[in-house]
Amino acid sequence: MSLSYQLDEKHEMVRAAVREFAECEIRPVAGALEEKEAFSVSLTRQMGEIGLFGMIVPEHLGGQGLDYVSYIIAVEEIARIDGSQAATVAAGNSLGLSPIYYFGTLEQQQRYLPELCRGDALMGFGLTEANAGSDAGASKTRAVKDGDDWILNGSKIFITNAATPITRGTIIQAVTGSDSRGKPEHTCFVVENGTPGYTATPMKHKLMWRASNTAEISLSDVRVSRDAVLGQPGDGFKQMLSTLDRGRLSIAAMGLGCAQGAYEAALKYANERVQFGRPISKQQVISFKLADMAMKIELARNFLYRACWLADQHQPFGKEAAMAKLYCSEIAKEVADEAVQIHGGYGLMKEYDVERFYRDQRLLQIGEGTSEVLRMVISRAIGC
Repeated sequence: MSLSYQLDEKHEMVRAAVREFAECEIRPVAGALEEKEAFSVSLTRQMGEIGLFGMIVPEHLGGQGLDYVSYIIAVEEIARIDGSQAATVAAGNSLGLSPIYYFGTLEQQQRYLPELCRGDALMGFGLTEANAGSDAGASKTRAVKDGDDWILNGSKIFITNAATPITRGTIIQAVTGSDSRGKPEHTCFVVENGTPGYTATPMKHKLMWRASNTAEISLSDVRVSRDAVLGQPGDGFKQMLSTLDRGRLSIAAMGLGCAQGAYEAALKYANERVQFGRPISKQQVISFKLADMAMKIELARNFLYRACWLADQHQPFGKEAAMAKLYCSEIAKEVADEAVQIHGGYGLMKEYDVERFYRDQRLLQIGEGTSEVLRMVISRAIGC
């Protein structure tokens, strides 16, 4: 068996197709959507039409039947143009439909996956709470059994795709009891929009990803049937941790794409901007910045693709996913910062894409595990 990934014609076709779509359909409207904080149903459905949802789901369940490397390349190419649309795709795949595909019953898969894979609907991933972020096991949302039903009470916050016009529902983690050691037992439920007592409210005035949807969720005596349980009662925390491992690959891809987009913008500007009688790209101080940026991006890309290859080979990849997410998010920060520096004062103006890249990268060090938590994950994986 090979020890690492190798891109083939299929992967290059995915890259070319997604790049063309991002350049032609997303770039012209990204700035305006971001300025208006407007989630685009139209773009989301277009992304569904070209196969950007359900990429790793088998065809018989409505998906594209592709590998993780293909999926990550697609997220990378969208993020190269716009973090908001990349967030919609990444959350739609890794957080929205992935738990249903990996842990749902056949009935749940058949009920939800086809429309999620088409991009006709979205699903949220309800883990984070006001007092349960990095400490995901500290959830206060509760579910109590009542006959064949469950009654949920609690709240969630910062949930992507949970309050769009096409959101079907949200997967909610709730405490359903305690185990033999007295530790909380968690169960996941698929709660559909429109269920009495359930509300999802869009959150506005974000620093970044302003054209993606982020929601706050409230559950007040929300009654769901036993068919809403994802997998088996008590398996919720394991399901969430597994989902986060895979989700970290897509956040890493967003960091990689953000860095690539910022680098390309800086390189273009440096070749066009003339100071002291020649393009600033010919000044050693600038050319060395660009060389370092290119090197960091290439290293990040190679490690991320290898982590995805491990996932495709059904080998353990949790440590590598944490490393890739941590490294790619921090490279996005470094590259975006240098890209603004190369632009000088123009890099602070909304007319230039690097201003948006600089803001968009900031969440990457927080979502799907903060940089501090990921260092904890990695240190445990290496035996500390």
